[in-house]
Amino acid sequence: MICQNCNKNEANMHMKRIINGRAAEVHLCSDCARSLGYGEAFSGFGLGLGELFGELLSKGEGSANTGLHCHGCGKTFDEIVSDGKMGCAECYGVFYDKLLPSLRRIHGKATHVGTKPVKNESISYDSQIAELKQKLAVAVEEQNFELAAQIRDEINEISQKGGNA
Repeated sequence: MICQNCNKNEANMHMKRIINGRAAEVHLCSDCARSLGYGEAFSGFGLGLGELFGELLSKGEGSANTGLHCHGCGKTFDEIVSDGKMGCAECYGVFYDKLLPSLRRIHGKATHVGTKPVKNESISYDSQIAELKQKLAVAVEEQNFELAAQIRDEINEISQKGGNA
């Protein structure tokens, strides 16, 4: 796509602006974008991941060094803030109080809740046995002893697999 400003160079900046509810796309080459003042619009997006976490961790935190360091790797909180990386797993415990606000800001909560397992459609052994015992009682009451013997055998099979009879 050609730059919409100079109509010469290849456009490598594509912006979508919404003004009064209407979207307008602008396609500019890097020279025109810089001359029109759009070069500075994206200067904040060049942050590396370490810088981003450093910004989040240091936001609202005083940089007063308390002398606290991790016993596992020796890193200080200021070093974690500057490079955005934990030194080891023990850092989470050592710097928990300082990390807590940032973890809440990043993740929304500070405890891992994991994911819920997919609901298993199979009936548990105990509920199968309970259902079969009801059927067994009905079969005995109706004096259908052949069916009762089959149900009894099913109950015994399930009990051997791990259910409670």
